[in-house]
Amino acid sequence: MGRGATATVERLAASLGELDEAAPRFEAALDVPKGGVLLALPALLACGLLRHAGKYFRLPAGFYGLKTIFLLLAFMALARLKSIEALRYCAPGEWGKLLGLDRAPEVRTLRVKVKTLADQEQAFSWSSELCKEWMAQAPEEAAVLYVDGHVRVYYGSTKQLPKHYIARERLCLSATADYWVNAMDGKPFFVVSQAVDPGMLQVLESDIIPRLEKDVPNQPGADQLEADPLLHRFTVVFDREGYSPSFFAKMKDRRIACLTYRKYAGEDWPKEEFFPSGVRLSSGELTTMHLAERGTRLGKQVWVREVRKLTETGHQTAVLSTDYKSSAARLAPAMFARWSQENFFRYMRQSYNLDGLIDYGADIVPDATMVVNPAYRTLDGQARKKIGVLNHKIAEFGAVNLEGEIEPCNVEAFTQRKSDLQESITSLQKEVDDLKALRKATKRHIPYEELPPQARFDRLSTQSKHLIDTIKMIAYRAETAMAQILRQNMTRHDDARSLLRAIYSTEVDIVPDPQAKTLTIRLHPLANTSSDHAVSHLCAEINATETLFPGTELRLIYELVASQNL
Repeated sequence: MGRGATATVERLAASLGELDEAAPRFEAALDVPKGGVLLALPALLACGLLRHAGKYFRLPAGFYGLKTIFLLLAFMALARLKSIEALRYCAPGEWGKLLGLDRAPEVRTLRVKVKTLADQEQAFSWSSELCKEWMAQAPEEAAVLYVDGHVRVYYGSTKQLPKHYIARERLCLSATADYWVNAMDGKPFFVVSQAVDPGMLQVLESDIIPRLEKDVPNQPGADQLEADPLLHRFTVVFDREGYSPSFFAKMKDRRIACLTYRKYAGEDWPKEEFFPSGVRLSSGELTTMHLAERGTRLGKQVWVREVRKLTETGHQTAVLSTDYKSSAARLAPAMFARWSQENFFRYMRQSYNLDGLIDYGADIVPDATMVVNPAYRTLDGQARKKIGVLNHKIAEFGAVNLEGEIEPCNVEAFTQRKSDLQESITSLQKEVDDLKALRKATKRHIPYEELPPQARFDRLSTQSKHLIDTIKMIAYRAETAMAQILRQNMTRHDDARSLLRAIYSTEVDIVPDPQAKTLTIRLHPLANTSSDHAVSHLCAEINATETLFPGTELRLIYELVASQNL
């Protein structure tokens, strides 16, 4: 039955197929390690951890049910267990106390359960329904959405994946590309995975924008849009990778505002155009920026607003937008809040192992998937290399000058050198022209089925990864909600997440009272008095929700144990 197993009757019934799932049954326990994760349970449930789970997923009858598996995965994420294998080195009996069971499942059992859930291919549907609810609950956050790509590196050797440039490592490595959609404060809404990365513009146009048009709440109706030609449905923010005047024009026709940095900003504007403007940052802080604005036409395609910020060093940052209604004091901080999404990626990599593999399976790449033609890539590389050599020769030709006294020997050497360089330049120019002609005649993209066998690649399985990523998104959103409550009683707001990590690692006492139908979680004191005050405030707020532990009638009560009582 496994080390620490005491629920003999239930496990025997499960082995005989007579038990759908074991019901939580709590017993009094002291000093339970990692018990602080139980403080996040109300927030996890409010963010939708178990909502709709039964609608999309089923588990065969057994001791560990659907609720237990979802709760365990969420608790593991908050406790910073970076992988399912990490549970192997945790005391199963202690983790079982957090779930109301005699012990937590073994790693092998948990892997089987996750695979069973992933094989039902409902992870994307579940995530999509949660996303709609998150947007509906915070329509003001869904009005301005941030899109950015995240390259997930594959360090294994059993699969052959396409190469991607990894900016943070400055290397070209095997990887897959994910495109995330987040709120201004970094909270995630959903993610789109790409086995073959076609680029941000194509992903925006084909995958993200159509979904947002259906899911974003409180969009103006057709009558409102017709009455006000400058009104837009919602705003999409992205970095310079998505800069495209033609894309701006398409989105403008669909009444979707774009906000991004400008490429090729040109000359600086006169400093006399900049005026101090009071702006509110995404954190709620009020500050002052020196801003200037002009109207700008990008080619002959679209008229946009260009807002520039002047820094103390004199640098000007140019921002473009097709939002014709909001003030410059709102557009500028909205653009600069894009760093919240970058911070989200870094935090998720460090704390939630965002790039970790869940399994080592592979999916079939659809034959119709368009990929870069290897022949085109080879010709493109050769052409670029020759162009580099040609430019070097041209620069060398211009740098050769007749120096010193004008003597016949000097003039002859100068003339010969110039002649040799000119001959090399002419030969190289012909090679470059030939390579360009071949490149132009070669298809840049071809269907995957036309790839030669040696150029084919694998696609990592997505269902299990997306399932775990959705649970990690829920955990992050729950942690964010708890951090906002803690900040109300903290002078150093940036320490809220650090305090939460300390809470999740703290021991607790579990005191059930079946008569009163309560389950009291007593958190041990933290490192200092100020942290204890903040945690007491958090407990009071959580207690007001009167949350029941899933599968029981026990109301959760959280309190901080006085240090003298330990």
